[in-house]
Amino acid sequence: MLGGINNALFLQSFGGFAGLALLIVVLKWGFSSNRKMIVTPIKAGKKNQYGLLTPLPTPSNYIEAQMSLQKLIDSNIKATLTQTLDGPQIMVFEKDLRAATAILKS
Repeated sequence: MLGGINNALFLQSFGGFAGLALLIVVLKWGFSSNRKMIVTPIKAGKKNQYGLLTPLPTPSNYIEAQMSLQKLIDSNIKATLTQTLDGPQIMVFEKDLRAATAILKS
């Protein structure tokens, strides 16, 4: 005992400082500017570079594409409108391709 003080309580107080120091080190590492932990902005790609999504034939301007997208959403088809290198493009999953094409033609 140090001068009649409870040593366990005295040493536990240093544990808090050690925990705070560890937290500071981890946060500095996580938010440092030299590490790329933040996703880079999405860049436009070609029609066939969107993974599981398949492009639909879409109108040339963005307004008509947005109207077609709303028609698909109203018909409960999951679709998205994206800006590709070829212009605005409506993308759907492969399983919804036939239904989406039929809805847009009607």
